[in-house]
Amino acid sequence: MCREEAAELSSLNSQLQDLEVPLIAVVKENLGKELDCFKKYFLGKVYVDQKKNFYGPQVRWMCLSMFLRIGVWRNIWRAYRRGFWGNLRGEGLVLGGVFVIGPGDQGILLEHREKEFGDKVNMLAVLRTAQQL
Repeated sequence: MCREEAAELSSLNSQLQDLEVPLIAVVKENLGKELDCFKKYFLGKVYVDQKKNFYGPQVRWMCLSMFLRIGVWRNIWRAYRRGFWGNLRGEGLVLGGVFVIGPGDQGILLEHREKEFGDKVNMLAVLRTAQQL
């Protein structure tokens, strides 16, 4: 499902470039050709954080209870219908997020942390925040 969100964020790439706001992804691992596959959906720079420092002092996990959440199943079905296929390799229980970080001391201007898998950021909010930079 992160590929689906990567593609949606990439759809904003030309607008973000006009605003001189770079599009950057930080991923937690690189298994086989998975990073190359992800880059097909994401138009910005991609960095691998093997130590998971970017994921915070406390990594957020979604345990096996995810299989009991109807929202997760809806998100999986939505991504599947839209043609986004994932994989079952690697550490797939870490929740992700999207941040708009301002220059200098501005810090985080928009923060979206997944509550469950497939919980996507509002693209309009990303664009509006980028326009305010």
